[in-house]
Amino acid sequence: MSRPADNIVIAEYDPAWPRLFAAEREGLQQAIGEWAVAIEHVGSTAVPGLAAKPIIDIGVALEQLADALRCISPLHELGYECCGEFGIPDRIFFRKLTDSPLPGQITDGHGRTHQIHMYQRDHEQFRWHIAFRDYMRAYPEAAAEYAALKRNVAARHGDDIEKYVAGKHDYIRGILRDAGCAEAVA
Repeated sequence: MSRPADNIVIAEYDPAWPRLFAAEREGLQQAIGEWAVAIEHVGSTAVPGLAAKPIIDIGVALEQLADALRCISPLHELGYECCGEFGIPDRIFFRKLTDSPLPGQITDGHGRTHQIHMYQRDHEQFRWHIAFRDYMRAYPEAAAEYAALKRNVAARHGDDIEKYVAGKHDYIRGILRDAGCAEAVA
């Protein structure tokens, strides 16, 4: 299933994204609902009208991070691969693999349609995902600025996910500050 990475693709908003999340959430609730305190649509695909990489990001909060161990097998049965912390301490990252990825769904040589960011319920990163999403939903002008930034950074660094992420860092931190997450910019 490993392939060369796509250049980063910023797709126009797709009204199917909320439905794709809702369908996935239903399966996740059945598979890991015993441990999941919250299953949230996060990231750019969760913001109506916002251009995004065509991968559905899902935030899952657990009562305690140790419950993530109980979630690995049920998520594997749904097609998810567990990637451990994947660069963020105290997060467990999963990606739902696909053999037929759309343009923009190949990263690190793997086609994926969904990503799960799993945290203990009080983890700051989980709060930041929700705060950023809610701010973007409340302020369409900020979402439009963010879309323009993403397109610009993707045009300059479309073949380097690390540089793409770094190119958005300061803007995201500013939004988190404006959303009341002062600890995100400390």
